[in-house]
Amino acid sequence: MLESMEIAILIASALIIVAVFTSLISFRFGAPLLLVFLLVGLVAGEDGLLGIHFDNVRAAFFIGSVALALILFDSGFETRLSTLRIAALPSLVLATFGVVLTALLVAVAARVLFGVSWLTGLLIGSIVGPTDAAAVFFLLRVGGINLRDRLRSTLEVESALNDPIAILLTLSLVAALSAATATGGLFLDLVGDFLSQALIGAVLGVAGGMGIVQIVNRTNFEPALYPIMMIAMALALWAFTGLLGGSGFIAAYAAGVVAGNSRMRHSAALRRFQHGTTWLSQIAMFLTLGLLATPSQFTRVIGAAIGLALFLTFIARPVAIWICLLPFRFNRREMAFVSWVGLRGAVSILLGIVPIIGGVPGAQDLFNTAFIVVLVSLVVQGWTIRPVARYLGLIVPPRTGVVDRIELELPGRGDYEIVGYVIHPDSPVARGQRIPRWARPSLLVRDGRSLRPHHAGRPQTGDQVYVITTPNYVGLLDRLFGEPGQRTDDPRLFGEFVIQPGTPLSELAGVYGIPLRAGDEAMTVAEILRRGLAGDIEAGDRVAYGPVDLIVRRVSDEHEVEEVGLALEHEHRIAPNVPVFQSPRELAEMLAGWWRRFVGTRQKASAGAAAPSEPTAPQPPPAALDPSAAAAAPDGTQPAPPPA
Repeated sequence: MLESMEIAILIASALIIVAVFTSLISFRFGAPLLLVFLLVGLVAGEDGLLGIHFDNVRAAFFIGSVALALILFDSGFETRLSTLRIAALPSLVLATFGVVLTALLVAVAARVLFGVSWLTGLLIGSIVGPTDAAAVFFLLRVGGINLRDRLRSTLEVESALNDPIAILLTLSLVAALSAATATGGLFLDLVGDFLSQALIGAVLGVAGGMGIVQIVNRTNFEPALYPIMMIAMALALWAFTGLLGGSGFIAAYAAGVVAGNSRMRHSAALRRFQHGTTWLSQIAMFLTLGLLATPSQFTRVIGAAIGLALFLTFIARPVAIWICLLPFRFNRREMAFVSWVGLRGAVSILLGIVPIIGGVPGAQDLFNTAFIVVLVSLVVQGWTIRPVARYLGLIVPPRTGVVDRIELELPGRGDYEIVGYVIHPDSPVARGQRIPRWARPSLLVRDGRSLRPHHAGRPQTGDQVYVITTPNYVGLLDRLFGEPGQRTDDPRLFGEFVIQPGTPLSELAGVYGIPLRAGDEAMTVAEILRRGLAGDIEAGDRVAYGPVDLIVRRVSDEHEVEEVGLALEHEHRIAPNVPVFQSPRELAEMLAGWWRRFVGTRQKASAGAAAPSEPTAPQPPPAALDPSAAAAAPDGTQPAPPPA
């Protein structure tokens, strides 16, 4: 007994060590690290090199569920409320209606490829429909892919919120298939159950997060115990919510959001511990699921499963994304990227276990299908996320930030931290700006030596400085020592002239001869930018207005426009042509064009039938009739006449 226990511990720890070392290979060759973890489990499994036999589906489901709860809590802890607000509605639509629509589309393909019933096809669609939070958060955050806040938040929040609806769909369909119950009222039951579980999970999650904050702030334990206690409270909340009939995963994510956006003691230590716990959870989950799979059984379904994965990637997910995001003013490139980041991962494999536990006929084939779909998704999509984001022009410069934060526990109500920076060559300090008194470093590290600032002289590029400060000054320190988000001295990118965001548009039109549109007379420049960008504002964004471009030069941390540039000529950037994902305006213009051509064709046919003998006089091209037409601006307005 003791020997078998020691062997099990030895094998488990060795697999974790191997998985950690394979991360070096992943970062070297750009492979998705979660795919590497999964492959390590496959290699060690029954058909692999070690031949470890593991077929306990209930234990695998338990390990995966606990790991997913911890991952979602940490994901919520790292989600800022400011970015959550701008992505909440589109994310909610994607996580609910998007998952259902994806499942329905996949059901059609599954019925054709596998020859299964509609109910079984819908079950397959529910299993592979949700995106995986662990995969999305890992590839976007750890992979260092910097996207616009609204786009990144939409992807992250969707991946965290779509698990409950997929789990509910899968459990209900498994119950219907295993018991052969009537499915007439299945849709209404699903809607009612989802609303109930989501409401209970959200309410308990918010209350639980507030409770976690109060316990951490009002108790006086050994500091090393707080991270352990917080993880235990998060798991207790997840389990308690499930016992009350709510979604424990929504509760875990909501509690993380509340706790992560609150003032808490030991916050830096808590974050470090949670990052380590999340890594361990991901490794344990993917290794376990890799061990559970038997690749020799894949041959029965591999062809149809690969076809289903390709249909999901290139048809079902894009169609669902396009329909769900139409009302939210995402452009074509953003819709294309959201559809491409529909990564399948551990959640789909976990849901593939449910039919086996429920005794559904052919459940092993369903699990193998889900596993193959996940492998294809991680290889095709996970390996190409960064190149696709770069091709679509969606990667933005990284925001400035600290390299280290150490919380100081001081007597009384003092709230101080030691904040560390590496001085960037383009920072104001490196360019010679005097360091204010409140920002002077307490310690400086240069060439591996720790120096007192008065001995080191003026800080230099590459020096690591440590400043004792309060959290409200961290943003100002970013601007002093860190890398600027974007330089604003390039007139091609940020305009030849600088104007204030509160400048009335009518005043600008009077100076530069800009034709005003109806209703815009009382609007300011900032309001025009917010309208054109749908509230999703980043430095470098531009909005064409008549013959000029209004350009965002600088934004605040709250995404308010602080400085605007003016370009007197339009900058035509070369952007990739995405032939799908049209916006409502583009659809309306396309339909109107089709209608005009149809009416014109009918009129020509009618005229020809009425007077077939009359020759038609040749018509000169439009440019010959109206020479000014060739000089029209791209948006249809006539360019302003040159100044005298």
